[in-house]
Amino acid sequence: MEQSKISTLNLILKGDVSGSVEALEDALLQLDVGAEVDLRVIHRGVGAITKSDITLASASTAVVIGFNVKPEPQTAIYADQEGVEVRFYSVIYNAIEEIELSLKGLLKPEYEEVVLGSAEVRDLFKSSKVGTIAGSIVTNGIIRRNAKARVIRAGATIAESVTIESLKRFKDDATEVREGFECGIGVGKGADLQVGDIIEVFEMQEKKRA
Repeated sequence: MEQSKISTLNLILKGDVSGSVEALEDALLQLDVGAEVDLRVIHRGVGAITKSDITLASASTAVVIGFNVKPEPQTAIYADQEGVEVRFYSVIYNAIEEIELSLKGLLKPEYEEVVLGSAEVRDLFKSSKVGTIAGSIVTNGIIRRNAKARVIRAGATIAESVTIESLKRFKDDATEVREGFECGIGVGKGADLQVGDIIEVFEMQEKKRA
């Protein structure tokens, strides 16, 4: 089984005293936002951020963290030229919080299925333009044109990931039809519909991470 690719955030830590650098590194290495992302401290040191720190950051696509230190005069210009991100902190918790957000930003979005609604097929009509139209009643939620749907017959799914290609209220095109209303649904050639089928409409939504 192919392993999902891990995204890595490389950091270079510079601080005013070794104690603060060590405390920051320890706290950062305890951050856990999942197996998909990894945090690596590729260099740590005491004192001002130097040109060699920027060179290393540029070569390894790292972010430079300055804790109670500033860059040497020409270093800031050099960092700009090299496109290296340099962040300054004086409160350890601020650094941890921001870096945790950066790690979460590397996470690939996860999606979950959300059912929008369903309709029961009451009648079938042939249309020269869109094929079979299912005269239906929306039994819950909403039916939305262009949404993904599945067809359920006698409790079993007989077609997965079809599309609501056409949706009508009487003879007018509709964007969506709500619970309790009748409508005409066309799913193209995605499924051979029968009276009594349930058309369940769903969409994939990005999951909110804790």
